[in-house]
Amino acid sequence: MTNFLAYDDVTDLNALIQEGLNAKQNPFADQALGHNKTIGLIFFNSSLRTRMSTQKAAQNLGMNVIMMNVGQDSWGLEMEEGTVMNGDKAEHVKEAAAVVGKYCDIVAVRAFAGLKDREQDYREVVMNQFKKYAGVPIINLESATRHPLQSLADCITIEEFKVRKRPKIVLTWLPHFKPLPQAVANSFCEWINHTDAEFVVTHPEGYDLAPEFVGNARVSYNQNEAFEGADFIYGKNWSSYQHYGQVLTQDPSWMVTMDKMRLTDNGKFMHCLPVRRNMKVTDEVLDSPQSLVIEQAANREWSAQAVLKGVLQSL
Repeated sequence: MTNFLAYDDVTDLNALIQEGLNAKQNPFADQALGHNKTIGLIFFNSSLRTRMSTQKAAQNLGMNVIMMNVGQDSWGLEMEEGTVMNGDKAEHVKEAAAVVGKYCDIVAVRAFAGLKDREQDYREVVMNQFKKYAGVPIINLESATRHPLQSLADCITIEEFKVRKRPKIVLTWLPHFKPLPQAVANSFCEWINHTDAEFVVTHPEGYDLAPEFVGNARVSYNQNEAFEGADFIYGKNWSSYQHYGQVLTQDPSWMVTMDKMRLTDNGKFMHCLPVRRNMKVTDEVLDSPQSLVIEQAANREWSAQAVLKGVLQSL
């Protein structure tokens, strides 16, 4: 594995999931692998789980870690080619990424969608520019359209808690008052479509995700019908893809409640966090034994460690 930007960089999903589970059982087994290696964590956006889990995973593997918040710890970076840099960006990614690549053996980048220009966001400019100019492997810590480390952690969690070989997994839209990216939802679809599961995506009309991510999932505009008999409910808000970046509804009836969870087959609730309580999902659900949100977040460490091990082995 030379880069980890999307599912396409994975050669064997089941083996990668197992690698994460192995790391969870013995976190320091491969500590010599990262000895005298350095990873740079470059953040264009806020982070809690991604920052801490990736740093911890790198340290488990014996790596040195350098973290930087772009625009706070560094100059603002210009991403577009051929631009006249007479605005608020003092440095171009051509130089910045190349220099970071001289200091680091691996570079991990987190940059959200702008939600203004769909074509621009779906070009993945930040991630692709770092890949082009850094000269070292790049890891996606969440981009405009994907969050693959989260999706791997989700797959590890489902593998741990599933009670049947082919579970029913439901991705449900949740209400929110401001536009959020499609990255987590896109990525979850992309990864679950490569597992052996009955997969349903449910959301209000107007919130269909890009077809290339939905894939073979069944789409339902009836949340209650989608929840029936489910083993896992994955909640997430996203703004409209078709009417890009817009909030078309804040319908509170899409909030996940315990009454809705009773429609499932003793289903487990998942969310990538952070989550707004009693707007997206009730306290009763989040604080119940059916909630996996803490276990899911803890597995971010092991998804990061599995990926970092694979990249280190390619150096």
